Order: sequence, then structure tokens, then C-alpha cells
Amino acid sequence: MEAQPLTGKVALITGASRGLGASIALTLAQAGATVVVNYHSGQEAAEAVVREIAQQQGKAFAIQADVSDAQAVEQLFQQVRAQVGEVDILVNNAGIGVPKPFLEITLDDWQKVLTTNLTSAFLVSQAAIPSMMAKGFGRIITISSTAAQTGGVIGPHYTASKAGLIGLMHSYASLLAQHGITANAIAPALIETDMIRNNPKVTPDLIPMKRFGQPQEVADAVLLLATNGYINGQTINVNGGLYMS
Repeated sequence: MEAQPLTGKVALITGASRGLGASIALTLAQAGATVVVNYHSGQEAAEAVVREIAQQQGKAFAIQADVSDAQAVEQLFQQVRAQVGEVDILVNNAGIGVPKPFLEITLDDWQKVLTTNLTSAFLVSQAAIPSMMAKGFGRIITISSTAAQTGGVIGPHYTASKAGLIGLMHSYASLLAQHGITANAIAPALIETDMIRNNPKVTPDLIPMKRFGQPQEVADAVLLLATNGYINGQTINVNGGLYMS
């Protein structure tokens, strides 16, 4: 693989065994990054992503960790340091939906979604930031959702978690800019992944462009944020015009 903008950088993508995460991992690897493909339970899928990257002459490793668990995150970063060094680019992508009629959402549902989607981003970011500060370089990219801006179709638990990610990003963007670290979010809508395919309420007719977005279109936005040092504190909307700002 020829030298690319991210050559020499280490990128950690959480929840990268499939869907958006897999596409992001492939795209950053193509740009020259050494990629850590984090997964919770999809070992075979994660290893398939690593193989695909290797076939393209890229570098990648698959590491299992439940990133909503503080001890697991600590162990994840120990493994990353041992294999590839410190993380330069963090993509907080791990997340779940759990669609339900809103009056049927239980406290367990709420806590599971908030912990998986929001707490995980906090834990992983907190683990990555010290070495980024020491180097004077870092990119924190968080995958939120247009649901944070419109209410969405999955439910208030999901919407709250994704809105929280934008607030978390704003805080990091303000606190870390002086250290050469940018923090931004991407808010996709109706990207053609398993989460969308398994929700019968969701159709392309909801989108002004009348089609679902593709994971690669989100990955392209991640690459922009990974290679740009002046975009900071922004939410990039990749939504086919569903929410306009």
C-alpha cells in the first residue's frame, strides 16, 4: 500500500466487526493507518475485516473487549499498546438500538442502551486522551445519529444516548483543542446496516433522496475528520437531507 495521509497513525474503531465500523476500518486502513478492529462478540466477522485489510496490503488487528466495561477498556488499551503503540485516532462507533414502543421501554432497556452507546464512548475516550495529550496530536470521532436532532424512530433511550454523545464531543472539543486534539461527531441517518434492515418502520421514503445511505458514505466523513486538523466541535450530518442545518 502506497504512503497515505494516515501512514504511521494508529486508529482504534470500536464495534468494528460489521456495518459502519467495518467500513470505517477498511477506509482508514486504505489511508495508511494501522487499524485496531475492536469487537464484542463477532470474532469471525472481525477477523474477516482484518483479512480484507491485509489483502489490500494494510495493517490491522482484531481485539475483543466490551467497551462499556471499565476494566475491559483498560485491558484493551494494554493490548493495543503492546501490539501497535498508542492510539492516534479514536472512532467511537460501538452502539445498539433495541427498538421498542416507547411506553414499553424498561429501565433495563434504558440502562443497556445508555451504557453501550454513551458510557462506552466516555470510557474509551478517557483511556485514549492522555497519550494524545502527551504527543500533541489526536482525533476523536464519535458516531452519533440524526435521532439526536429529530427524535428518530427507535426510541427515547436511543435518542438520549446519541444526543449525549454530541454533548460529550462538545466538551472534549473545548477542553482538548489546545493540545492538538480535535473532537467531532458524525450524525448518520438511515444507513443501510443491520439496524435499519431489521426495523420495518424504516423505509427510503423517509429520506428526501429516497434511498438509504451506504456505510462507505459515513466512512468517507470519518476519513475527512481523521485527516483535518482544523475541524473541531462539529457534527457532520450524513443523512440524505433528512435533517438540514
